[in-house]
Amino acid sequence: MDPFTHALLGATSSQAALGSRLGRHTWMIGAAGALLPDVDFFVSSAADPLLAIEYHRHFTHAFAFIPVGGLIASLPWLLQKRYRANWLAVYAAASIGYATHGVLDACTNYGTHLLWPFSEVRTAWHWITTIGPLFTLMLLVGLVFAVRGRSRLPAAAALAMCLAYVGTAAVQRESALDVQAHIAASRGHAITRAEMFPTIGNPLVWRSVYQSGETLYSDRVRIMFAGAPLWKEGSEVALLSMRDMPTDAQADERVLRDFGRFNYFSAGWVARAKSDPTVIGDARYSLRTDTFEPVWGVRFNPGKPVPTEWVDRTGQNRIPLRELWTEISGGMPGYRPVPSAVKAAL
Repeated sequence: MDPFTHALLGATSSQAALGSRLGRHTWMIGAAGALLPDVDFFVSSAADPLLAIEYHRHFTHAFAFIPVGGLIASLPWLLQKRYRANWLAVYAAASIGYATHGVLDACTNYGTHLLWPFSEVRTAWHWITTIGPLFTLMLLVGLVFAVRGRSRLPAAAALAMCLAYVGTAAVQRESALDVQAHIAASRGHAITRAEMFPTIGNPLVWRSVYQSGETLYSDRVRIMFAGAPLWKEGSEVALLSMRDMPTDAQADERVLRDFGRFNYFSAGWVARAKSDPTVIGDARYSLRTDTFEPVWGVRFNPGKPVPTEWVDRTGQNRIPLRELWTEISGGMPGYRPVPSAVKAAL
């Protein structure tokens, strides 16, 4: 999630739990705690372009690291004599804020090592995107009223509304997965694995991705609170595995290692970009809806001292607000009712 929303959630959670016990510093400590886990963003190496993605959302985001992270986040206050008498409240505020970070990140698509060091599984619930204006606004309003009124109630109310929002998104996603299964059946596809990814800032339009055979199929699914679901046919792209790589790439031990690392990072959703097949991308994300153009990926140059190149297209990832609103409101062409067999099954 974006840093501002992380800070708001940590601040609001600490304010709801402790009120004004530490004065205005309650929410400030919670915000500091919530921002600290992303210190792993600074882990990088020119000699190892994949080091950054390997350690982002890693151990600093884990449940097991919360006691340590809370202590580190509370140090700027505990080092001041006037706060030492309330050291437990300071530590609690920082730890509460710190704890919210990993959980919020796990609600998105990216994947978070919540269970490190006991498991290397990247937890990703795919309920919300990393940008959620309504979610952020609810936290901001609740925190402002809580701090100004020196009350825990507005903060608690904001958290309850945010929980309801995420819960609604989780229910919507399950409905979208049901539609996806029947769309695949109408095509005669046996699904090997499937995922449903939220689109920016709403629980209504979803990006469907499933694998059938060695092909990935991507579609759009629109699930409204009333009325029948709709879907829009997308694109397909071949799943990429190491055995599909050129001979010189398979012979390079560094390429072999880095392909495995990128494949793990992408949860196995790996494919070549349509416009530039030299770019191997994370198929969970695409710059376009009609074809696969990865937001990020890798390019391999076997035989070079550093054969792996990180390709970052996030600067091209514009949020088409007007287009998205047209899609949400039902004005986007191409959407159609699900096949009759789907309706019967639903």
